[in-house]
Amino acid sequence: MSHLDDFIAQRREGNRAVLAQDHLGIKRFYNLDEAAYRDGALPGRTKELCGLVASLVLRCNDCVDYHLVQCRRAGWSEAEIVDALNVALVVGGSIVIPHLRHAVRTLEELRGRTDAAL
Repeated sequence: MSHLDDFIAQRREGNRAVLAQDHLGIKRFYNLDEAAYRDGALPGRTKELCGLVASLVLRCNDCVDYHLVQCRRAGWSEAEIVDALNVALVVGGSIVIPHLRHAVRTLEELRGRTDAAL
């Protein structure tokens, strides 16, 4: 199993465990998070790219992986994603470099995968 497949499986299982707690506040936050990426004044696909940039600047590799998958599902090309990663690097500075390396390795794993394989 690849790093990405392992991440997707662990995230799915972790979310199931969290939601099984049946806590209203947690459910509300999860719903808020999901709603934030729906089409609005900005298309949902653009919001995913924004989420990727924010995740890189905040240095959250799990979030980076999640948004890379979502960006590919939304139809962003590898070149467009790399351009967004550059924005994150400029905004976040050199402290982002280890997370940029992580993002590029994940992007390499995504190369050639279709939606069905994500």
